[in-house]
Amino acid sequence: MAMLSKDDVPHDPDDEGAPTRRERRLDPYRDQILAWLHDEPGVSAREVAERLVARAGQVPERTIRRYLSDLRDNGHDGPAQEHKAPVAAAAPTPAQAAAPVPDSPPTPVPDGPATPDPSRPAPPPAPAPSQSGQSGQSEQSEQSEQSEQSEQSKQSEQSEQSEQSGQSEQSGQSEQPDTPSGPSLTATGVLPSTPADSGHLPSADKNGRFDLRDPACFLNRELTWLNFNFRVLHEAADERTPLLERLKFVAIVSGNLDEFFMKRIGGLKQQVGAGVQDRTVDGRTAQEQIAECVDLVRVLERRRTEVLGDVLAELEQHGIRMTTFEQLEPDEQQSMREYYLANIYPLVTPQATDPAHPFPFISNLSLNLLATLRYPDDKGAPSVARVKVPVGPGMPRFLKVEGKNTFVSMESVMAGNLDLLFPGMEVESVALFRVTRNANTEQEEEHADDLLALIESELRDRKFAPIVRMQVSRQMSTQHRGMLAAELGLEELTDVFEVDGMMGISDFMELASISTSELHDPTHHAVDHPELRTNRNIFHIIRDVGPLLLHHPYQSFSTSVERFLKEASRDPKVRAIKMCLYRTSADTNAIKSLIDAARNGKQVAVVVELKARFDEQANIHWASRMEEAGIHVTYGVVGLKTHCKIILVVRQDYNGLRRYAHIGTGNYHAGTARLYCDTGLLTCDPDIGADLTELLNYLTTGYKPKRSYAKLLPAPKTLKQALLEKIQREIDHQSQGRMGRIQFKMNALEDAEITRALYQASQAGVRIELIIRDTCRVRPEIPGLSDHIRVVSIVGRFLEHARVFYFRNDGAEEFFIGSADLMKRNLNSRVEVITPIDSPNLCKELRLLLDVQLADQRSAWDMRADGSYVQRSPARRKEHSSQDSLINWHDRRNKELSRLRRRKTQGIQRRNVR
Repeated sequence: MAMLSKDDVPHDPDDEGAPTRRERRLDPYRDQILAWLHDEPGVSAREVAERLVARAGQVPERTIRRYLSDLRDNGHDGPAQEHKAPVAAAAPTPAQAAAPVPDSPPTPVPDGPATPDPSRPAPPPAPAPSQSGQSGQSEQSEQSEQSEQSEQSKQSEQSEQSEQSGQSEQSGQSEQPDTPSGPSLTATGVLPSTPADSGHLPSADKNGRFDLRDPACFLNRELTWLNFNFRVLHEAADERTPLLERLKFVAIVSGNLDEFFMKRIGGLKQQVGAGVQDRTVDGRTAQEQIAECVDLVRVLERRRTEVLGDVLAELEQHGIRMTTFEQLEPDEQQSMREYYLANIYPLVTPQATDPAHPFPFISNLSLNLLATLRYPDDKGAPSVARVKVPVGPGMPRFLKVEGKNTFVSMESVMAGNLDLLFPGMEVESVALFRVTRNANTEQEEEHADDLLALIESELRDRKFAPIVRMQVSRQMSTQHRGMLAAELGLEELTDVFEVDGMMGISDFMELASISTSELHDPTHHAVDHPELRTNRNIFHIIRDVGPLLLHHPYQSFSTSVERFLKEASRDPKVRAIKMCLYRTSADTNAIKSLIDAARNGKQVAVVVELKARFDEQANIHWASRMEEAGIHVTYGVVGLKTHCKIILVVRQDYNGLRRYAHIGTGNYHAGTARLYCDTGLLTCDPDIGADLTELLNYLTTGYKPKRSYAKLLPAPKTLKQALLEKIQREIDHQSQGRMGRIQFKMNALEDAEITRALYQASQAGVRIELIIRDTCRVRPEIPGLSDHIRVVSIVGRFLEHARVFYFRNDGAEEFFIGSADLMKRNLNSRVEVITPIDSPNLCKELRLLLDVQLADQRSAWDMRADGSYVQRSPARRKEHSSQDSLINWHDRRNKELSRLRRRKTQGIQRRNVR
């Protein structure tokens, strides 16, 4: 999120020593096209145009036809060459950090490390092959068009030469590494990268074999998650990102770090306290993980401080200014003081710390002022008081100066007006501090009589949980820092973090929402699913059209999932609605529809997961509301979290009861549906309906009779074993000379057994492409171990959240979507569901999703064997991210369908009916 110089432009090895030619429009996609020519020698220009539209936009068929002709004339109609990825210990060149390898049989691995070709990137994956009959028809059509378009071709060639000249000029501009045209390059011209894991790389024994139980084969879960936050922070540093969006990314990283200490560091400290000495699969004890994580967090926070300073300085150039109370003009100070006195002062409660006043309770993530005071004539030791900053619902962190886009933090206003709290006293010093408490307070639910009461008890315990981190401002004296650490039971050297600047930076999300369009991403409006753009009964649409694949946030959540529930609640033929609810929001209409359904006399049963981290209180509230409306509410199975996202609607159709279902990768949460990239399936497949019935009966009773599933792969019963078997099947295909290929898209890959299975598949020659958002244990591209594994992380304006699983299966391709990441907790201790996608049209949509993300040159980061990531460099100055490409694809598809429908309607109106 940088530009290639002309020397890095991919070229044919046969051209070595030849004069450098100007880059043609399709050169950035050359290797992708070569892969298609390899798999489908008769592929037509029209088919290539359709496949490239999401990446390159609309390209004239005649331009593609000439390009294909040149490639074929040069003998590129055979197998595409495979290019070895470099060993990850060294930083790759921009060309090496590019797209995936082709879907072609792997070249036999010679003895010793392969020598990579640094001049060319590995080509992106080829989409699913089209049917030969279609290819032949397209080829005939192409031949018939060639004679008619010969004159147009001449004109087009002149236009293309002009376009190439413009691109060459842009390429020349982009060679300056530290200019706005190529901001993803660092000041030294090196592609942005993230820290490496401190562990050593695995090595083979004297026979060339790797021990797959060697801890060196696995990256650490916590450190890889922190590494993800370095990639998120780069979005805040990247000048191509709009300025207020950059501020948003700074806030996101800060909120993530707060949760990291509450959940992960808190859990590790519990292990240390319990004396646990077990080592993780990557060979670290809990104490070693804490030490390494703390060191990396300090690096991340220093970088965040630098980035925040840069962003605030640039915002000031746009009239948005952060300042302190002391820096305001006198009249502004007076106005702010009056506002504070009227609207904030009544909420403030100062608390002294002396023998008569014990040290006060400090709530989690609260901002606190520590003030030292004395009376003017008092020569003794100063008094110390704590003042909590009353930030919370309805109380903003940043106060706006009237008539300006100038903001002052509330703590700065309070510090500048302490004379109101302590009249007649002198304020010697004031400093800010903040604590983070452990959020891991789960109790043994097997012995609980009432799960709801247990969760409520856990929430109370969390308020008083041990402190795992204290942040103090640099202005705090050494004496006061030591006093606070002692009072709160902390180790000053390891648990206290000095902050240079502001704390609670996640609150900058308030400023990031300022309505200044030019400083935000272009407004995105989700489109309706093409089949759901009518007022026809949604159940009739699903029954007659077939299954529908939903893509959020590109397609509307309200006109698909919420409509599905709303119509189910009102349809007189619907008999029952059953649902699993993990998270939801106040602005989601799902709960309202369920309550309406119960009031309309339908049977409604909902499994609510009370243990959804940080949403426990909200889920207790929703469960109570639904129970009051007569809905059957249960809390899942003891010992397991219910994480699947499913709805089952039972409807009386013309030929009997029919089951309609929604299975998703994301929560039923209207807010996150606008920000998270998720997929979902609407279907009335009878096998899926029967499987969901079995699963829901298990969730509402907890009984474990022998249950069989025809299509769904639920966890913890069958999912993990099924995935391991499918990976082994790809190994078997590869060993028998039939190409094996695996593609996974998910949030995290942490399970050790799955990781070992992927290593074994790579050693067998199976091509493996992993699109993993954050945590990943696999070390890719190690010769002899993971030569054929590539790991890509996509970081953009939306949070990647979908889970997609693909197996080539010797041409009988399989696609799955569902709720499960490949983590031990998801596979062994959660109820998850993934479902097959059988429809060829829906499989094409998933193929497009995977291809576009694997070919992303704007938002993609390539993982190296040492655990670091390198951001890809775009081949063109204005390369679209995969998310932008998908926005454009859905918009274009809907416009095209609207145009075709209007044309069809007009044609019907003109007919003469006799």
